[in-house]
Amino acid sequence: MNALIIGGTRFVGRHLVASLLDGGHEVTLLTRGRTNPDLFPGLDHRIGDRDGGLDVLGDDAWDVAFDTCGYVPRVVRASAERLAGRVGRYAFVSTISVYAEDGDAEDGNAEDDVGPDEMSPVGVLEDPAVETVDGATYGPLKALCEGVVREVYGDAGLIVRPGVIVGPHDPSDRFTYWPARVAAGGMFVAPEGPSAPLQYIDARDLAEWMVRAAFAGVGGTFNAVGPLPAATFGDLVQCALAASGADATPIWVSPEALAANEVRPWSDLPMWLPPGGRALMHSRNDRAVAAGLSFRPLSVTVADTLEWHRGRPDGAALAAGLTTEREAALLAAIA
Repeated sequence: MNALIIGGTRFVGRHLVASLLDGGHEVTLLTRGRTNPDLFPGLDHRIGDRDGGLDVLGDDAWDVAFDTCGYVPRVVRASAERLAGRVGRYAFVSTISVYAEDGDAEDGNAEDDVGPDEMSPVGVLEDPAVETVDGATYGPLKALCEGVVREVYGDAGLIVRPGVIVGPHDPSDRFTYWPARVAAGGMFVAPEGPSAPLQYIDARDLAEWMVRAAFAGVGGTFNAVGPLPAATFGDLVQCALAASGADATPIWVSPEALAANEVRPWSDLPMWLPPGGRALMHSRNDRAVAAGLSFRPLSVTVADTLEWHRGRPDGAALAAGLTTEREAALLAAIA
């Protein structure tokens, strides 16, 4: 069978390509030719901007189109309508951030608290014509993009709402920061306590499931997030210690102390959200699991991510997390 990937040389896209090739499928890539242009040299590369440059697709047809980089409904509509009648299924990578609410269920502390499922309300923009993608508009814009896919493809649309996507080749470094920091050794700042929840999806698990689901004819909307109960920061630290063999010690800092020292959740300490605002770390995944989504162990994700990170150019700065200087100052302040 054959597949078109809209965006196939960056993170999720490249893992989709790898999964498709492992399955013996033919792959065509639509990219702008800017990110990793030398990747997958043996494949059919169509170089064009999806916003106004879809003529490079010609009149070809594919069994499945995977849309990994749709953020604005107008642009998603252009590709969805251009491919209508020429692809059997349209698989759209959305986000768990579409949901309108992010408050913890009940008291926010119980292990069985859960966040949104696929029927939970999504965010709505005051001006649905806005095309600026930022922290406030990202989720609602993705929700509008989903609506376009449903309108054009109906049951032939597969809409996937991943949680935090992690693993090798992640340009955000949100997850990578932790194995890398543990591997550096010494005392390091860790948020809240070892029981703080950590829900994520390995990009390879996401890609492999999307390929299986799309070619099996699965349609509808699915939260693609890790198992419940969620993993914890304590699990992450232990896996990183085992993978690195480092002599490192977590210094668990309370949310109150972090706030007092102006440490920002998610950016300064990636992957962590404070109590009262982390329902997305407990998102329901029942439908996706029933449709075949499975998960490799956290230890494997950590070890593989660290191995990939160690193969990056020396001196490459992490894109997320505390700097060495900021962490040293914080440790001194809480001592």
